[in-house]
Amino acid sequence: MTRWLAVLGASLLSAACAHPEGPPPEQKPAAQAPVNEARSLPPADAQALAEFSQRVTNYAELHRKLEGTLPSLPKDTTPQVIDNHQRSLEKLIRAERKAAKPGDILTPETQRIFRQVFARVFTGQKGRELKATIMDENPGNIALTVNSRYPDEVPLSTVPPQVLSSLPKLPEELEYRFIGERLILLDTHAHTIADYMDNAFPG
Repeated sequence: MTRWLAVLGASLLSAACAHPEGPPPEQKPAAQAPVNEARSLPPADAQALAEFSQRVTNYAELHRKLEGTLPSLPKDTTPQVIDNHQRSLEKLIRAERKAAKPGDILTPETQRIFRQVFARVFTGQKGRELKATIMDENPGNIALTVNSRYPDEVPLSTVPPQVLSSLPKLPEELEYRFIGERLILLDTHAHTIADYMDNAFPG
């Protein structure tokens, strides 16, 4: 945990040394930005991100527990079977998280830190071009609800490596995505929105 916080803290502070370490078990590989591990976050930010890490871990554990009650997807599956599996898992998650609301995972403190990250990533000409790439295929602002299904008619926007490498890595069950000016945590197996934050991009 300390090593990971140092990595993220360095990314926030525009660090510049290579960090070749691979992803931890049960996590998807993510691009790593150059970092200076000698630097670290302020204690309050480190605590906020440690708590974020614990919240996404708790979500992933609940996800795995609920998905384990469903029949496994067959090796030779079909889009319809996958869709049925997603919707079954969605119902289970919604029932277990019926009191969930925006900000439960992406708390105000986490959002503040993420906005600092985005202010750095999207600064200057290259940052503006990067944002334009995201917005080019971005579905725009649509109504969002925690635990709701990601709209089937809305394509998933690409999240560039420059963004992923600046954010905490997520367990395999979750992904970062943008919808309009919002950052969402997408449950990839249930195709649902676990949480989201408004006004992710710098003004």
